[in-house]
Amino acid sequence: MNWIVKQIEKAQPFFKKLSANIYLQAVRDGFISLMPIIIFSSIFILVADVPNIWGFYWPTAVSDSLNKVYNFSMGVLSLMAAANVARALTRSKNVRLPKVDQMPEAAVMFGAQISFLLVAVDPFTTKTGAYFDTAYMGTKGLICAFLVAFIVPNIYYVCFKHHITIKLPEQVPQNISSAFTNIIPFAFATTFFWLFDVVFRTLTHTNLAAWIIQVLSPLFTAADGYLGLAIVYGAMAFFWFIGIQGPSIVEPAVTAIYLTNVEANLHAFQAGAHATNILAQGTQYFIATIGGTGATLVITYMFALMSKSKELKAVGRAGAIPVSFGVNEPILFGAPLILNPIFFLPFIITPILNVWLFKIFVDVLGMNAFIYNLPWTTPGPIGIFMGTGFAMLSLLFIVLILVLDFACYYPFFKVYDAQKVAEEAAAAADGTAPATEATPVEIDSGEIPLSMTKDGKNLNIMVICAGGGTSGILANSLNKMAKEDNLPVEAAAAAYGAHGDLLPDMDVVVLAPQMDAMRDSLKAEADASNVKMITTTGKQYIDLTRHADKALDFIINKLRGNDDGSDTPNSPATA
Repeated sequence: MNWIVKQIEKAQPFFKKLSANIYLQAVRDGFISLMPIIIFSSIFILVADVPNIWGFYWPTAVSDSLNKVYNFSMGVLSLMAAANVARALTRSKNVRLPKVDQMPEAAVMFGAQISFLLVAVDPFTTKTGAYFDTAYMGTKGLICAFLVAFIVPNIYYVCFKHHITIKLPEQVPQNISSAFTNIIPFAFATTFFWLFDVVFRTLTHTNLAAWIIQVLSPLFTAADGYLGLAIVYGAMAFFWFIGIQGPSIVEPAVTAIYLTNVEANLHAFQAGAHATNILAQGTQYFIATIGGTGATLVITYMFALMSKSKELKAVGRAGAIPVSFGVNEPILFGAPLILNPIFFLPFIITPILNVWLFKIFVDVLGMNAFIYNLPWTTPGPIGIFMGTGFAMLSLLFIVLILVLDFACYYPFFKVYDAQKVAEEAAAAADGTAPATEATPVEIDSGEIPLSMTKDGKNLNIMVICAGGGTSGILANSLNKMAKEDNLPVEAAAAAYGAHGDLLPDMDVVVLAPQMDAMRDSLKAEADASNVKMITTTGKQYIDLTRHADKALDFIINKLRGNDDGSDTPNSPATA
């Protein structure tokens, strides 16, 4: 097993490079800002449809009003995705351009939206006037939206890089001259897609979005089978095991399928039919990754309640609450599970078996698959029950999935627990047992280097992680300490992809270890905004989230260029 892990580690640079691909990042980042819309619209569907389960039906006017919110949000999701993904890609491209020749994000977004409408929407005319078909403005048009969002920023990039723009005299106000600067790139982008649409419709007699769905429908079906599910969710776990945030690679490839399947499931449920599509965000959040990638909910509580090792028991107890809400970095890096040969098999196989069991319940026992989208921080068992439309059969499934996960992890847990107990006994015999508590660090306001901050008033810190979970824990603890001790410190947390708007106002950005694959691109962004970037390692980062005083001391030392703070006995790295 050690040999397998070593071979995997050798391939790590390639996977890190793949994870840092700007197009995958653009899809992921574009969707992060759309998640509130997806979740908000789902709330209205829950209110509209859930009472039907118990035989209560809203009056038609009320039902139509509730569904209107859903249709006017999820119904135009692809249009918004074209804009947001294009904006995310524009930000990545702008890092490569001089500050005086930056592509305007708003103009690129508008260009992407218009280009998407040209190739994905069918106009038609009736006696009452001209209209257009909205069928592919929702989830069905997502892949088309991604393609448009990839191309439009590149057209702008070529124009701005080679100065193919209209230049007005210096005397013209900047807001007016910038509008003229955008004319040629905008014209090139929209004209390209207009001409493409004319030719494409002539050859295929359909629009691009509809054609993509037709061509990829066999792939959608294959991905929903046992082998496809194993590849998707096994890959997520595999990438996380080698230290790369798995969903950052896999999710962009399946996001369109997720949302299309959930909407199809919802329509089937509303029509009284069986919702059978397995691939969905709920399947990822609450089944394959119940408790976080690797299905770590059960193993965390095994550490907390069953471990004889003091270290594992402490890690389990500290991670129990975050993992219950899907934030599993404390257990991934604290145990650790990732790059730990003992847990290689259960970490990858357990998510696959979970999804296969779910598919059996849907295909054989007739339980509905996920018909609602819920926040990823919803505790797994609750997410399963609600997401499947409060199906009574899901309660049995919840019990069985927990039993299955226990069975998968138990033999490996026993081996690792025994190993840690032996290590602790040997350390105690040698007198080298680690301290159980970190020595507090006293910090007063005079130690905060305000002269190195942008506003001279507060040290503004941003913490970035994959989903905003552990970064939120660290930022909240820093803010709590700052308030209690009256320190000029303000901290903000962000999921990677949602950090762009806040970054320029920060003095320091702290990266969670799972952001290592994006380190170079984040460094370029931080340098462009004159922000100090600090990287962390696994256990070090988890210790930072537990000890705000140590975290602030660590950040101050890094900001001053004094790295000794990360290596001293009382530092967060060894606390």
